[in-house]
Amino acid sequence: MAGSITKYATAAGPRYRVRYRKPDKKQTDKRGFRTKKEAELFLASVTVSKATGEYIDPAQGKVTVAHLAPTWLAGKRPPALKPSSYLPLETAWRAHVEPRWGSTEIRDILPSQVQAWVSELGQKKSASVVLRALGVLAGILDMAVGDRRLPRNPARGLKNLPRKTKKTGRVYLTHDQVHTLANASAHPDLVLVLAYTGLRWGEATALRVRHVNELRRRLHVEENAVLVKWEIHVGTPKSHERRSVPYPSFLSKRIAAACAGKGPDGLLFGNGRTHMKRQGDSEGWFAVAVKRAQKIDPTIPRVTPHDLRHTAASLAISAGANVKAVQKMLGHASAAMTLDTYADLFDDDLEAVATRMQDAALRESVGKTWAKTLA
Repeated sequence: MAGSITKYATAAGPRYRVRYRKPDKKQTDKRGFRTKKEAELFLASVTVSKATGEYIDPAQGKVTVAHLAPTWLAGKRPPALKPSSYLPLETAWRAHVEPRWGSTEIRDILPSQVQAWVSELGQKKSASVVLRALGVLAGILDMAVGDRRLPRNPARGLKNLPRKTKKTGRVYLTHDQVHTLANASAHPDLVLVLAYTGLRWGEATALRVRHVNELRRRLHVEENAVLVKWEIHVGTPKSHERRSVPYPSFLSKRIAAACAGKGPDGLLFGNGRTHMKRQGDSEGWFAVAVKRAQKIDPTIPRVTPHDLRHTAASLAISAGANVKAVQKMLGHASAAMTLDTYADLFDDDLEAVATRMQDAALRESVGKTWAKTLA
């Protein structure tokens, strides 16, 4: 075994030191072993790891988390991630990860410590915030493992993690409620497009004249205008998937009017030159429109622009659209995602399917011997 073990005295009793050479031939040692057996096992593990090429130099683990964080964050900056995706990571690092782990050497981080931090943070913050903060720490340590600074990541494989809860009470408007809201709005065309196409706010406000196919009644979703720190960032749609979304014929004249007098790059909504910003306060045009609509029809619930996307899904499913059609319209990554998001709507759809099957069976059962089984 390439190395040596020596005994030395301390105030706490005898200890053992292991001396060995690293793969670069430089000599190093590790001390503090209570028994010779522990020292022998460590030396054996070093010998095996060097032979298999899996040796990790302990000195490489002396760097702090804060030392590695800038490199990891730099790898996530746009265009690697969209600005709207990068900003939450940077915020999580600054607000939660750096205060706890910034000055800690990566070699000193234990899974139990990370678990305790997650549990403590979970008592104050939502599951989304906690999981994002853990993801930032784990990502930095993944980089350290890849750089052979650590043998394994102590922030991976934790068992007790907070679970995200699904939002309940999703709001769906009826056709009448949508038109009442549109008529009460300063931007009725935008309200109707959101409610009947399922576009996200950023996708709708990024639509340009060249994205409209009036002959086929299609809106080509190629851009997404997202507000990040009060600044509009225009990029590709969510998940980078472009898609073509149909719109009903009663919107044709409205969309044609929105295109009139603008060049191919003119924006459909707003002044045609600058992207509309989503207003979240109670005095914004959408909130004002909701209040006006509620005075006309008190059954109209409090809604946000994103609720019109849910409304579009509801109206499409009620009209008989199947899950694949709804998936393509909304730009979901998979039909499974659509089913998971709108399971409550498809439950109603399944009941309607069962009713139609019953009616069809009754129509065909006339004079059949099996007709009595339908009674």
